[in-house]
Amino acid sequence: MPSESQIPIASHAVSRRFGIRLALFYGTVLGLVGTQLPFFPVWLKSIGLDASWIGLITAVPSLSRFTVLPFVTNSAERYHALRGTMILTACATAFGFAALGALGALQPPLAILIVFALTACVWTPLVPLTDGYALKGVIRYGLHYGPLRMWGSAAFVLGALVNGVLADVLAPQHLIWVIVAVAGLGALVSFGLQPLDTPKLAAGPPAGGAALLRDPGFLAILVAAALIQGSHAAYYTFASITWQASGLGGLTIAGLWVLGVCGEIVIFAISPRFTLPPALLMVIGGLCAVVRWLMTAQEPPVALLAAVQMMHGLTYGLTQVGTMELLVRRVPGHVTARAQGYLTACIGIAMSCVAILSGLIYAQYGSTVYYAMAAVALAGALVIWLARHQADPPFNRDQPQNAASGG
Repeated sequence: MPSESQIPIASHAVSRRFGIRLALFYGTVLGLVGTQLPFFPVWLKSIGLDASWIGLITAVPSLSRFTVLPFVTNSAERYHALRGTMILTACATAFGFAALGALGALQPPLAILIVFALTACVWTPLVPLTDGYALKGVIRYGLHYGPLRMWGSAAFVLGALVNGVLADVLAPQHLIWVIVAVAGLGALVSFGLQPLDTPKLAAGPPAGGAALLRDPGFLAILVAAALIQGSHAAYYTFASITWQASGLGGLTIAGLWVLGVCGEIVIFAISPRFTLPPALLMVIGGLCAVVRWLMTAQEPPVALLAAVQMMHGLTYGLTQVGTMELLVRRVPGHVTARAQGYLTACIGIAMSCVAILSGLIYAQYGSTVYYAMAAVALAGALVIWLARHQADPPFNRDQPQNAASGG
């Protein structure tokens, strides 16, 4: 039998190994987002697709979030195959982006749409699968979620910077292969993920999940989060194209994206010190989004645009912090995973609809599409303000507080 002094050492070594491997995987998962999000639309444009096709194609991941994603995450949980599903989806994601790169030379819009749709079916579940794996590790090893997740944000910044440098060196039609390389690295790292032996917990009452959808406060949280986060659709899809058309270089474009993520990281880092009610945090996030999109619509000079980009910490980060804290307070412990699924699906619906709409508006009116985004964000802020008393009940103390931190 090991002595009592040996057990903590072994436990610490196992938990440290789990944390390092998970942090590396978070880095590849969100590093892929950091390379794909800013420059995938630029690649689509470089192979000859027009704005309407670009808007339709980039809406696909949001669509898969409320169709295929819940099925994948629920199946992984039901069959206790979370790690195996993460490995499978990471490998399939790398293969899908490689197939897109091969199709690029042929420039068939419909074929690219179909292949990207199939790729999105395995790519979009990666983040919620990784979050679920991380939370199981938090419980099993007593780790903190925030520091693990922070490596993903740092990798997003690194991915955007590297791709920005490469965008000034490589022809735009070759940027897809940088995305493929990062996806391939993620597939490789996934094999190092540590198996979890977390004890199985008893399932909650069968009606618990359905009861959530009859809860006006919970529904208000979903709708408000979906509208505020959905208002970012035009930014995610057309910001790089607009900046490139205005004469900005690839490194400058990457720097603007990085500034936004740095603002997000700051908000996540200081969020434990927030004392305002979480519903009010969401309201502030929504109102900041209104200001941000109104300013972006004016196509400001780079110096002012840099300040506007830092507001991403408020428009995305503060909204996310408020949303997670409200769910921790509002949702019973035995249906938190189901609640996260509903949230992801609702945001996916909003994001896909707004992305398609923004493509149609941008094709006709350019940057004035951000006026529509401001209206969407304002609607979200109004929803959570009017429902703030229903959405924010007394704290539900059976929920782990650290699940809300780190976003």
